Parts: sequence; structure tokens; C-alpha cells
Amino acid sequence: MTEPLAPGATIGILGGGQLGRMLSVAAARLGFRTHIFEPGAEPPAGHVAHRVTTASYEDAAALAAFAEAVDVVSYEFENIPTTALDAIEAIRPIRPGRRALAVSQDRLIEKAFLTDLGLATAPFAAVDDEVDLAEAIAEIGTPAILKTRRFGYDGKGQERLLVPEHGARALNAMDGAPAILEGVVEFGQEISVIAARGLTGEVACYDPGTNVHREGILRSTTVPAPLTAAQRTDAVILAGRILNALHYVGVMGVELFVTESGLVVNEIAPRVHNSGHWTQDGCVIDQFEQHIRAIAGWPMGDGTRHSDIEMENLIGDDMDRVPDLAARPDCALHIYGKAEVKPGRKMGHVNRRLGPAG
Repeated sequence: MTEPLAPGATIGILGGGQLGRMLSVAAARLGFRTHIFEPGAEPPAGHVAHRVTTASYEDAAALAAFAEAVDVVSYEFENIPTTALDAIEAIRPIRPGRRALAVSQDRLIEKAFLTDLGLATAPFAAVDDEVDLAEAIAEIGTPAILKTRRFGYDGKGQERLLVPEHGARALNAMDGAPAILEGVVEFGQEISVIAARGLTGEVACYDPGTNVHREGILRSTTVPAPLTAAQRTDAVILAGRILNALHYVGVMGVELFVTESGLVVNEIAPRVHNSGHWTQDGCVIDQFEQHIRAIAGWPMGDGTRHSDIEMENLIGDDMDRVPDLAARPDCALHIYGKAEVKPGRKMGHVNRRLGPAG
């Protein structure tokens, strides 16, 4: 058993966006320092971190120096080059571990992993060319969604096929990248479970929340989700099975479809997750502190919800609403410090308290 990190230790974070920023704030509350590794200049996380390294993920010398300067390394996004992870892991532990990244970086590998666990997913098939696509459409049918196997997020790298004739257009949009065809799942709601696992194998889960997407981007998460007691229990147990199978350490977001035949896993994210931001104002221990606790070897915190919360992402021109939201007594603002407002860009979020936990 690795000794827990003591306050004063330094946590390295790969990626300097808003998730890295909020992880840094949580780490500071527990007395840790954070060191951000980020290729871009002036990252939002750098505003609140102890130190920032600005270098490419291909810069082996910078990666080695970064690893030597910290006690443990985590990350705020999945698509980190394998060579960068190799350079770091030779010096310091990476939590969550490499297997979780390998599974989540490739949608085909992820779906196979989930089905091997006996969990339900959308029907899927690998697509590398026109022949593969024709066979996949014949097997799965339409409507369906063609997705790049890697690097897609917030609706990017996805094309919907309403009829088989849309296949050629969708395949061209993949621009030669390996892809996966997924059948469309009929569901009543999408929910997500924010789950955490510590170094000792202890698992702690937050209450499931209902997600609403528009144009491929999460707009809101409302907690509690309208589920039966059995559905809520099944969702939490399912998330725990995934974490244990990966020997996971840290926080994971597990997105699920609620269907008439049961829960279907949409995807997993091996990091703190947008749909878990409600925990900042709905729980004593939020997802960011929970992640820091896990990777530092501390006991898992109590994820009990004390309030019903609606989290709304502030995207692009939603920032114009900040003065009004700031005047509302039921709203807690979290602004990410990004320099430029752009359409479709997450600039912050607001947690709206709906009342005490019901």
C-alpha cells in the first residue's frame, strides 16, 4: 500500500483547461500544490496553480522535468499521446492508470470492454472503409451514428445516418479516420453517475443526474434524476463494476441511457466530468476533491447530496447573463477564466439550488 500524500506534496496535472483549474482549487483546499503541464499559453488552470510548464506533449525533456517536480500525475482529458505517458510513468505514478486511458481513447475498444463485462451498449461495428460501412448498416440498420473511434468530443467527429443513403456523406466526413457505427438507442432519459475509487479499492458514487444535450453539447444536469430506487441502485452498482474491472483510481463519469429494457452504457470518461459539476454546490465533498483524495491515497469523502441542484453550462454568449445570474440568491457561478468568448465554447457554469435534498 502506497503511503498517502501529505499536505505540501505536489500533484501534476496534464492539461490546463477548466477541469484542471477546478482540480487545482480542490487540491489547494487540502494543502497540496499543483503543477500544470499544458502546450498552450496562459491556460485557465494556470491562474490558480502553483506552477505551469508550457511545452509540447512531444517534448521528452520537459515531460521528464515535470515528472521529477511532482509526486503523482493525473490528467483532465483523455487524448494524451502514449509517448508522453511513457516518459512520465518511468518517473512517477499516473492515476487513473494507463488501462483506463487505453479503453476510453478508442470507442471500439471501449464498447468491447463494456460488453465483455456483460453490460448493455448500443449495437456497434468497426468501420474502416465503404465495405465495412455497408456491412455495418446491413447489420445495425438506420438511424445510426458514425463516429470517429478517437478524438471526438462535444458532438465533434460524429455524423448521423437517417437512411442508408447517408452513408457515403458520413464516411467522407470521417476524413479517413477509423470509425465506428453505433445504432441509435431509444431512451427515456440520459443520466450520468459520477463514481470514484481509491487506492484501497473503496468506491464512492454520487447520485445520478439527468443530462440534457443540444447540438452535441451538454447543456444541463439536474439532480436527482427521476429514477426508481431499483434504477438508481443498478446505475451505481454498474459504475462500480466498471471501476473495479479497471482497478481504477480517481473519479470517472459514466453516461447511461435509461430504456424500457434497462440501463445502456453510452460512454465512460476517466476523469472528473462536466455532468458532475453540480457536486460543487450539492455536496460537502465535490467530485474535484474526491479525485484529489483518490489519487493522493486519502480516504474517499462522503458523496451524500445535501441539496437538489440544476447545473447549467454557460456556453458562448451565455456569458452575457452573468450579471443577472450573479444577482440571484439561488445561483452559484463558476467562471473558467478563458480569454475569449466563442460560440460553442464552455465559459463557465451555474449551479442553481432547487431546495434541500429530497
